[in-house]
Amino acid sequence: MKKLLIGLGVLVILIAVGVFVFLGNLNDIVRAAVEKVGSDMTQTNVSLSEVDIELTSGKGALRGFSVTNPKGFSDDDAFKFDEVAVTLDITTVRSDPVVIKEIVIQGPSIVYEFGDDGSNLDQLNKNVQSKAGSGEKSSSGDKDTPNIVIENLYLRDSSVAVIAPLLNEKLSVPLPTIHLKDIGKDGKGATPEEIADQVMSAVLKGAQDAVANAKIDIGKLTGAAMEQVEKVTEDAQKAIEDATSGAGGDVGKDATDAIKGLLGK
Repeated sequence: MKKLLIGLGVLVILIAVGVFVFLGNLNDIVRAAVEKVGSDMTQTNVSLSEVDIELTSGKGALRGFSVTNPKGFSDDDAFKFDEVAVTLDITTVRSDPVVIKEIVIQGPSIVYEFGDDGSNLDQLNKNVQSKAGSGEKSSSGDKDTPNIVIENLYLRDSSVAVIAPLLNEKLSVPLPTIHLKDIGKDGKGATPEEIADQVMSAVLKGAQDAVANAKIDIGKLTGAAMEQVEKVTEDAQKAIEDATSGAGGDVGKDATDAIKGLLGK
């Protein structure tokens, strides 16, 4: 899940970007910037339904945020949340770096999907890292956009839906609270790419730990295990064909037992 909150870091940063560059129509600007930059960084579709920030208090909320899966995975969203609370230090909105005191993401939904070539979160992570490592600035629309400092970022009450080839249904496991402190505080703040990278890394590690704690052996559900399944399935099919052509009643039973053995039943 390493770059999962990709849009998150971007999203957060763009809040500050919007405040810094345009003090007028802030909410619409932030929403458009989040979608543009998030999509660019993750190479997927990032959407945000609503932004509601009060410049007088520095407090606000972002609602209906989602990041679609990368190509090669299901149509599920890799990450989504209904609402995130944000508190800005309004004394820094015209400064560089802009300081965000707190971000609280409550109850986000994360999909951890495995395929033969890795997971959706690993791929998102690679996409964000390639953007961060390219030295290119995100297309935020202004070369003078400030860096960001995030004093506290919380990811609470989250669940991880695990999807793998040999699972008949999604397995839901709880994700422990993630708390990141003082992002960008060493130095002159962090760029959107750097923040996205840190957040995604923390989310991916959290998801991996959650899956491990649930004692789900993903290694047995993907890759080489799939090759074994295909072989056993072919053998079983041949055995059943032999059985139905008079090769003996025990052959079909042997095929069934082989499949059950593979699945640990």
